[in-house]
Amino acid sequence: MTTVPADVRRSSLYWAVNDSRVLIGRCLRHIARSPEQLVLMLFLPVMLLVMFRYLFGGAIDTGDVTYVNYVISGIVVVAVMVNTTATSVAVCHDMLEGIVERFRSMPMRGTAVLVGHVAAAMTRHAVSIAVMVGVGLLIGFRPRAGFLDWLVALGLLAVFALAVSWLAAILGLLAKTVEGASGLAMPLVFIPYVGSALVPPSTMPDWLRVFAENQPVSLVADSVRALFMGTPLGNTGWLALAWWGGIIVLAVPLAGRIFRRKATQR
Repeated sequence: MTTVPADVRRSSLYWAVNDSRVLIGRCLRHIARSPEQLVLMLFLPVMLLVMFRYLFGGAIDTGDVTYVNYVISGIVVVAVMVNTTATSVAVCHDMLEGIVERFRSMPMRGTAVLVGHVAAAMTRHAVSIAVMVGVGLLIGFRPRAGFLDWLVALGLLAVFALAVSWLAAILGLLAKTVEGASGLAMPLVFIPYVGSALVPPSTMPDWLRVFAENQPVSLVADSVRALFMGTPLGNTGWLALAWWGGIIVLAVPLAGRIFRRKATQR
């Protein structure tokens, strides 16, 4: 009687998770060995927070909310967007440098490459968000959120960050050069500036104000701001969740499809 080895009998789900775990570890080691990523992950967002707090804060009227309390949610959103360039570049680098071909020659799921990069991106986002909130507290941010408010705010930011990470992965797959991957990600970086993340849209021209108030990044910034300050959330939370949850549902299979097509072309 032939005995089938235990590792062969394991389910495809087990191997998918195991492959993803290995490649997540690989991407996290890349972060630890790339000090330049700290510039995107920490230094740049901190400098933006300090600059907006002390250089522009006194000139911007945010009503009953102090500017530092207003802008902190916007800077957190900006920090997430800034990290997209690192994800796009990393994915593009793997596609161009031959590592994907090596993975395809092994008994592993190729799309685990994308899972590894997205998990590494989520780690960068988590560190950035924690640092931004910590620095904000040092320079005057005074939240009024209860435990549940914090939980909902962090959950919404997690959905937002996950969606943005998959979008960044798609841009990295579409780019033909590493430099091009960085360039393709730049529009994502600038989207928060055309919104309510850093300034109230009430001072904008009508045509721009309508876009600024309703674009999906503004919905996240407004929702997180309301949760941080303990003010009524309204419909913005559900709208933000619908936008970014929907993007995840579309982006994940699309990224997998593009990856498989690109990988088989090489």
